[in-house]
Amino acid sequence: MTPAAQRAAAPAARRLRRVAVRAVAEPLARPAGDAGANGGPAHAGSSIPITSVGAGAAALAFAPPPPPPAAINIPDPIPGVLPPAAVYAKVVDGGAGKAALPWQKVLVLGIMAGVYIGFGALLSQVVGGNCPGLAAANPGMQKMLVGAIGLPVGLMLVLICGGELFTGNTAFVTAAALEGRASPRQLAKSWACSYIGNAIGTALFISAICASGLMATATAPPAAAVAKTSLAFGTAFVRGVLCNMFVCLGIWQATAATSLTGKFVGSWLPVSAFAAIGFEHSVANMFLVPMGIALGAPVALSTFLTANLLPVTLGNIVGGVLVALAYAYSFGSLGKPKTA
Repeated sequence: MTPAAQRAAAPAARRLRRVAVRAVAEPLARPAGDAGANGGPAHAGSSIPITSVGAGAAALAFAPPPPPPAAINIPDPIPGVLPPAAVYAKVVDGGAGKAALPWQKVLVLGIMAGVYIGFGALLSQVVGGNCPGLAAANPGMQKMLVGAIGLPVGLMLVLICGGELFTGNTAFVTAAALEGRASPRQLAKSWACSYIGNAIGTALFISAICASGLMATATAPPAAAVAKTSLAFGTAFVRGVLCNMFVCLGIWQATAATSLTGKFVGSWLPVSAFAAIGFEHSVANMFLVPMGIALGAPVALSTFLTANLLPVTLGNIVGGVLVALAYAYSFGSLGKPKTA
């Protein structure tokens, strides 16, 4: 509206305001007796001064509107990372795909995963395991080297190149089974064939390393074999539970990432953490302990199977299933109310 039009409309607006004030104020200013149906006399003190009523009514009629409520600050999604509910849906899809594979393919991909994890475990021993002086002077730094360089590389090979890793399947295929996307038989096939394949892969890799002569004088694998088989059954079990929670969360984060860099960072941090802390991973131990035995560790293969591999495997299963159950309840069918 132009300034001239605003000046022309101002008298009309003032007249409307006076009419509105008068319409509100005059009924309130009449004596109570005038409002009665019998026309009785007015009572003293029953009137309200029109000036005060008029001012109050005007204030009510023309008060500025209240300010709008403050906007809720919802943080933006992290760039390049799926939200948790979408990650769970992707995990279920991936687990269903794993469950649908024929057993022969699960076995072959399990062998490949065993080789990759064996490579990562070997690298951790070659780098971090060959620092006895650092281990004595600064054990924290030496453990960080063991965790940071080695096993994360093996897991990235599994994730990028393709492989069936038993420890990851305990969470992913379990999630698919919880959502009705995999049968119990498919779950058992995935677990069993990937586990057997991982064992074959690590055994083949140990044979290749022994033939290469690269570790002929190494002392770290025999020491690791003795230390791991000396753990109590319950201790190895608990370390296995905690280990596979870290591993599955690392694969979970890699699934959430949409870039190669994101997948590397997402998987590297949890896996390097579990290795540095000293948790127990069944597939990594399939390489580390037999490699130590092959290099002269005073440990029987039967001792490894019963004192370390069995409790660690059971712990890994529990850890992976716990991760699947937690997110199935949070984002899947377990947390939804049942309909009649």
